[in-house]
Amino acid sequence: MKRFAAVTLAALMLLTVFASAASAADSVEIRGPVFNGSNIDDIVGDGITIDATQFAAFYYDIDDNVTTETLSIKNVSGNSGNVIGEGGIVYSTKIQQVDYEYEKPSIGWDNYSLLGFFADKYIPLKSNSADKLAKLVLDSDDKYTVRTGETLDLGQGYSLQAKQVDVDGNKVWLEFDKDGEYVDDEIIDVGEGDSTWDVELDDIQDEDDVTVMKVHVNQVFQGAVDSIAQIEGIWLIDYANAIKIESDDEFGDLDDVSINGDTLNITNEDTFTLTRDSTNELAEGLSFKVADTSSNILRFYLAKEITEPGTYEVRGSVASGAANWDASNFAGFYYDLNDNVETENLSVSKLNGNVIGEGGLVYTTSIKDVDYEYYKPSIGWDQYPVIGFFAEEYIPLKSNSADKLAKLVLDSDDKYTVRTGETLDLGEGYSLQAKQVDVDGEKVWLEFDKDGEYVDDEIIDVGEDDSTWDVELDDIQDEDDVTVLKVHVNQVFQGAVDSIAQIEGIWLIDYANAIKIESDDEFGELDDVSIQGDTLKISNGDTFTLTRDSDQDIAEGMSFKIADTSTSDLRYYPFVTRIVGNETTNTSVKPIGNVSVDENLTTPSDNITTPTPEDVNATTPETPEATTPEPTENATTPEKESPGFGVVLGLVGLLGVVYLVRRNN
Repeated sequence: MKRFAAVTLAALMLLTVFASAASAADSVEIRGPVFNGSNIDDIVGDGITIDATQFAAFYYDIDDNVTTETLSIKNVSGNSGNVIGEGGIVYSTKIQQVDYEYEKPSIGWDNYSLLGFFADKYIPLKSNSADKLAKLVLDSDDKYTVRTGETLDLGQGYSLQAKQVDVDGNKVWLEFDKDGEYVDDEIIDVGEGDSTWDVELDDIQDEDDVTVMKVHVNQVFQGAVDSIAQIEGIWLIDYANAIKIESDDEFGDLDDVSINGDTLNITNEDTFTLTRDSTNELAEGLSFKVADTSSNILRFYLAKEITEPGTYEVRGSVASGAANWDASNFAGFYYDLNDNVETENLSVSKLNGNVIGEGGLVYTTSIKDVDYEYYKPSIGWDQYPVIGFFAEEYIPLKSNSADKLAKLVLDSDDKYTVRTGETLDLGEGYSLQAKQVDVDGEKVWLEFDKDGEYVDDEIIDVGEDDSTWDVELDDIQDEDDVTVLKVHVNQVFQGAVDSIAQIEGIWLIDYANAIKIESDDEFGELDDVSIQGDTLKISNGDTFTLTRDSDQDIAEGMSFKIADTSTSDLRYYPFVTRIVGNETTNTSVKPIGNVSVDENLTTPSDNITTPTPEDVNATTPETPEATTPEPTENATTPEKESPGFGVVLGLVGLLGVVYLVRRNN
């Protein structure tokens, strides 16, 4: 029995090790609809407008069905070829009213003014003027318990302290701080009709009586041991960094500012060129991403790259009834801009009220061919088959069959320099080692490893016409001769000090975790699987209810978000979540274009008698190093990653297990 306990403990410690090593991306790109034509005049026509229903980065409130932002490309005289003329790009945003998350109209928690500003959520200091803005930090209806003497971190340096609770347990003395410095305080009586504290400050961008925070105290508790305040309802703006927008301000290439009451318009005074095969910065994190096409084809989309660590929601267009989503209206689905390739589709039919009938929810995906990033058809780097599978990029093990798939790990045309003896981390446990360079500096001996274990090796001669190494393996989901890695060695250098291989062109699949899809498989609520050659179709065998005011899982990380509406109304959209940086200690989801409601707060509790001080002082996680190889100009010695605390704890636990087993023996 003791030995069983020791083995169980070992397994738990190993799980701790692996859980702590979860990886995340460095960024997530949110894209708008794709525009495709021969030139800008052909695309624009009488004008095009992108709003939050098409571009998931713009602010959108599904419950109130509120949008504020649009980006338009106008038909102006200067439009020509791939050039947008002066005044042809117009960014516009208008103040709207939205409900507080803690909605209690009878005590002043009804609605507030809001303005989306370049895909961030801002609050106007004056409800009818778009010229003075502060970013929204928090809008929450969660419950938080705070002991006297504790501090509740609200984010962006703002915090609340519970100073004291009165002996009768009816009042609490709260203090509001910024960066540890006193701002204001108040004694709140929960016995009164309204136990809300409205913090109003003066001289915020020359405005007085600005409400910068609202706090509703739900209960106060004076116990024999602890004095506790339960807070339910917090709203806060970043007043310390409020901005004033003036007519001569410039926002990237948008530099002609017009403020008309509650509306802000910004246009381009100069022409804007959509340079092919590039990301063209527009303003405040917004860009136009343009395909690598010939001069008689122009294809592009609006994009926003998110780099701030967090868990983000990438959504599709909003529907109110039967609907259909593909890569053009669901930014989560796989899309290749250069080849104009999409593979996935999600459709809803047989909708009765908010219930999707059997077979009415259908996911379909098909194999398509795309170019390698390192595109050299003359030496075998032309195209490869790809298939989007629940918003992830997969490679079919057989080019004409969608039943056996492996996730794409890497497709790169970057240059990497590797010294002999060094290891190039390719991600997901795969790596390349430069073992040796020959004395003539023409050949390099490479080794391919998985989790530090040998897989294959090859001597590549750069003097040959094709210095590509195709790693082919057998018995990958019962398939033989599967190409799992392609590496092109560009140059080899044998110096007096260093021996170096320059790699340009890497393609890799996660063959070790390849999957086989069969007709009796189930994917969440999608359990009716049909495989027809290069096409995979999965539908619901049972009814699917779009429960209002909830997130409903579909399959494999894909979900529906359904608005909090009346039974006569229905509003919903599909979404997937993407993690940027290290979010292992914070699972709150940030809707793109919205502000996270609890990214720096304590864990909410519905039981005021069991608060956790450690949660109250939760810290923001650090961003880890990227696992994808970084291009380098010069060969450098790679640094070994330091183990995280989870790994250390796992090792300590394993040592403890060894001790227990040895003692029991």
